[in-house]
Amino acid sequence: MLWLTIDRDKPIPLIRQIYSELRTKILIGELTAGYKLPSTRKVASELQLSRNVVLEAYEQLLAEGYIESRRGSGYFIASGIYLEQHARMTEAVLPQANQPMNDAGKALIDFRSGVPALEHFPRSLWGKTVQRVCLKAPMSAFGYNRPEGRTELRTVLCRYLYRTRGVQCEPEQIIMTSGATQALTLIADVLLGSDSNVVIEDPITHDIQSIFTRTGARLLPVPTDESGMDMEQLPSLSAHRPRFVFVTPSHQFPLGGTMPIQRRLQLIRYAREADCYIVEDDYDSEFRYESAPISSIQGLASERVIYIGSFSKILSPGLRQGYLVLPKALVASYQQAKWLSDLHAPSIDQLALGVFIEEGHLEKYVNRVKKLYKKRRQCLIDALQLAFGDGVRIWGEAAGLHIVAAFPTVRFTPNVLAALEEAGVRVYPVEEHAIVKDRHADKIILGYGNTSEAEIEEGVERIRSVLRYIPQENNTSTVKSSVIE
Repeated sequence: MLWLTIDRDKPIPLIRQIYSELRTKILIGELTAGYKLPSTRKVASELQLSRNVVLEAYEQLLAEGYIESRRGSGYFIASGIYLEQHARMTEAVLPQANQPMNDAGKALIDFRSGVPALEHFPRSLWGKTVQRVCLKAPMSAFGYNRPEGRTELRTVLCRYLYRTRGVQCEPEQIIMTSGATQALTLIADVLLGSDSNVVIEDPITHDIQSIFTRTGARLLPVPTDESGMDMEQLPSLSAHRPRFVFVTPSHQFPLGGTMPIQRRLQLIRYAREADCYIVEDDYDSEFRYESAPISSIQGLASERVIYIGSFSKILSPGLRQGYLVLPKALVASYQQAKWLSDLHAPSIDQLALGVFIEEGHLEKYVNRVKKLYKKRRQCLIDALQLAFGDGVRIWGEAAGLHIVAAFPTVRFTPNVLAALEEAGVRVYPVEEHAIVKDRHADKIILGYGNTSEAEIEEGVERIRSVLRYIPQENNTSTVKSSVIE
């Protein structure tokens, strides 16, 4: 007796489903050597499929040696095949479809934050730029390079950062990294140890907490509000001497506040008194909708600030281009740390990015997609207000690629989040990023950068259906199972 299951709503071809299920049963020993498989005609009849689908699955198993064909007798399991651990691993890493699905096979609307509009990436222009640079690049670009990165890009980046963010530096103060994550890891490796303290915003990205605490450092959380870190609650220096203070001042993640000049100056005074650094993560501040981007803290106190930036949010995460702007006193130690990490960032990509910025393409692209994000942001706010009225409060709408929606009468528990996923919408709780728990259980992060207006409206409707009504059980099944004897 053989049990097979297919699911017509899975983003996996039916041939592959049959092949994978039989292959797994063979590898784990459920089907043993010499076992005769049912005929392709019988399997097709039981599963209500075309016989050619089953035949192709059998032929694939035959080609790979899992089964044998005996003329006039049919297909039999081959001998010498048993590898349970491999079978489990194979099932675990089946490729996912581009469109995420929930457990019921329903297409998910994913409100993930921090993802730009990938369909608008200027791939043709970028491709031509890379090709041109590759053909004209000096021979040095194809060999080993300096850990801090190509001088050509760092020189261009100096001018760009001063023009757009008020960052004051020289090319020698910049180290190119493979995105902001590597920049943060280098900071942790150079500055932190088991006896270190870090003053940090709360809530803040959970991954950043993990990067810092893996060194054994202790986090000293400071609550944030609509104006960023609350300076009145900074730890007393008589009890704690931090190695640095970590902030996202231009667009706090996740709550979205912007730190005013008064708090920025308070923070600089605190850092000077503590003789520590300020780590300023400026992750998506180019996208500000009601005013020009806010100037950096680095431009006010360059000797105290380690500035982190990347092109993941403003251009593409796939490029893996980030950077550190360092006080001059730290440059040598970070060059050494970068060298030990991965020698250097890819040279051709750096040169292409430098040309892309220098020729004005980046700023034109940012201005173009900013209009798109502004429309999507407004669509999301309008949809929330239409669906919930006074029952929702919006945080952090002035900038970036996400907002936070607060529902005073709702707690986003695991059960509520699971119900939302079952309804076909994925949201991200602020509480997941909180160091001190139970302060933000009523808030969710809703990203709109890579979500169309139609998806936004449908996604908000799905949220409303879960939060306002008892979810109705869906008895419709697209899964077909059969016992084939």
